[in-house]
Amino acid sequence: MGKNRPVIVLTQKDLMEANCLDMSNVISVVKKALIDFQEGKILFPDKISQIFNEETQDRINCMPATLLEEKICGVKWVSVFPRNPVLYNIPNVSGTIILSEIVSGQPITFMDGSICTLMRTAAISCIGAEYFAKENSETIGIIGAGEQGRMHLIAMKTVRPSLKVCKVASNTIESEKQFEKDMKGIFDDLEIIRCNTNLMEAAEGSDIIVTATSTQAPLLKADWVGKGAFYAHVGGWEDEFAVAKKADRIICDDWEAVKHRTQTLSRMYKAGELSDDDIYADLHELVVGKKSGRLNDDEFIYFNSVGLSYVDVALSYVFYKQATECGKGTAIDFQGLSIWDAFKK
Repeated sequence: MGKNRPVIVLTQKDLMEANCLDMSNVISVVKKALIDFQEGKILFPDKISQIFNEETQDRINCMPATLLEEKICGVKWVSVFPRNPVLYNIPNVSGTIILSEIVSGQPITFMDGSICTLMRTAAISCIGAEYFAKENSETIGIIGAGEQGRMHLIAMKTVRPSLKVCKVASNTIESEKQFEKDMKGIFDDLEIIRCNTNLMEAAEGSDIIVTATSTQAPLLKADWVGKGAFYAHVGGWEDEFAVAKKADRIICDDWEAVKHRTQTLSRMYKAGELSDDDIYADLHELVVGKKSGRLNDDEFIYFNSVGLSYVDVALSYVFYKQATECGKGTAIDFQGLSIWDAFKK
């Protein structure tokens, strides 16, 4: 570090070929980042969000953070356009990540941010499940059959291998069929049940419930959630207020970040129906042992994450090292020539 060097450009293909899809490894990296944050080893500025449509929540987020021990500063530039799958048949989330070293401030990599976002989001939820889902959980109900729904199944199965049944409900039968096809190709010990767009069927009786949709509407109803369930809220506004009010404990990845966003809990806070005292813990407090996990099999636990830039930066830095160690990526010399030479005749 500390000298002019080529910037390594890493595509999705590069990251996949560098074995960056190992969920167990991702979970370990995320846990370390949470511990480092608790120990004051991370700079975590506020996220900047530019919202272009309040109704649909079309937005682009700028998410910076610095890993002080690693001397790495990064930013994720991520777009969230919920209508993309319907309007353009493309994912609703896309992004890029830039990392720089902080010895001389030089950039070291420009990489795809979609894989990092996809895996980090699911890993955060499954770490919540590791502490709060019943150890013998057998049934998971997933509302939303898109990329996050699929990755959440992979993540949850990693921490709760006891899962035997996955019920999936989406807004179309076609997306449920695609979910079933993709997941059956990954898990041969898991029964996939398509709920034919019946959201209640997916939620009722499930030990783990995941809502991973792009809809800004209270889809999940409190009456559908049974005792002992662990609920992972992934999107913006996906459940009615009564779901959170029914919970025995509410946990966030970071409550201070969550309460200023557009999630269900954020809306409740702004409406005066939820206070700071109603939040049991942030996830890093569980990982370092400051707070306890599930107390009994009857507790209903509500978990909400909003996304933490320092986790993205930590994960992307590990991806960068994995990729460069196996020779992946394209080296580009952005600053190799003196601009003054261009003025010479």
